[in-house]
Amino acid sequence: MIIVTGGAGFIGSNIVRALNLRGETDILIVDNLGNGDKYKNICGLKFSDFMNVEDFFQRIQDDDFFLEDEVDAVFHEGACSDTMERDADYIMKVNFQYSKELFDFCIDEEAKFIYASSASVYGDGQNGFRENTSCEHALNAYALSKMIFDMYVRKTLLEVASEDFYTPPIIGLRYFNVYGAQEQHKGRMASIVYQMYNQVKDTGVIKLFKGSDGYEDGEQRRDFISVDDVVKVNLWAFDNEDIESGVYNCGTGQAHTFNETAQAVIAAMGTGRVEYIDFPDELQGKYQSFTQADTRKLLRAGYKGGFADFQKSIAKYCKFLDTGGYFQ
Repeated sequence: MIIVTGGAGFIGSNIVRALNLRGETDILIVDNLGNGDKYKNICGLKFSDFMNVEDFFQRIQDDDFFLEDEVDAVFHEGACSDTMERDADYIMKVNFQYSKELFDFCIDEEAKFIYASSASVYGDGQNGFRENTSCEHALNAYALSKMIFDMYVRKTLLEVASEDFYTPPIIGLRYFNVYGAQEQHKGRMASIVYQMYNQVKDTGVIKLFKGSDGYEDGEQRRDFISVDDVVKVNLWAFDNEDIESGVYNCGTGQAHTFNETAQAVIAAMGTGRVEYIDFPDELQGKYQSFTQADTRKLLRAGYKGGFADFQKSIAKYCKFLDTGGYFQ
């Protein structure tokens, strides 16, 4: 059995779909569906069971987690992903405490553990984007929760290595700016590509921030990565028995400006224009004006899947949104 936490969410549902395309259906999805349309993300998927997040972790805490099948791997995609969430205790519970419990569960079960970290741990990026503590600086509680879990994983891996204790492969993937199918439920935290698409649909105008942090209007740069590429990296980690446990960047290594991104959406949709708005006060000191993955560690580990062409990938996504934006 394969467990996918956040399996009804954005990246999690894409992982489930990719596993389905391989013929894998013995999958336990762990998630909360809420009151919106998130349930639509799993309507086109095949899986053997579904469990509410709180019920799932209560069973782990009570050591009452009995499955008929052995757990081969866990893709841990579930998290509070709202970087503007103000309840830091809630973020730490969901992103740190739950992750620790699942990490320990995987070690006990000898199940491969592939989890979602975040490029937010690099802060303003002044120290670079290498998988190294010298580059890490959290600008908000979300980034902190991801950063300290990476620290916990590193510390635990060192401890078990010193004791010559077997652990299954433990892989953290630091996602950069992911866009693609089935992110509608994320609301304000959906990718800028999705937001641009809807702005063109609704008003014909894409609104970008005026200059900030030394960047001209709309020239802030991000490493935008298609969810298809994120899934490829996850499945590569799943398939690779020789990969060294640790944290790896999951980005393309190429930053694009918001202006470039807007023009790619406009070209794909055949209409639209750009306007610039004032930079929000509430984002001052909490905004990443530049991200670009250092991919050397990932490539050294043997990843050869490549990354999609930026303009073509955005055009493909816009066409998918034209059809409704959900897997059928």
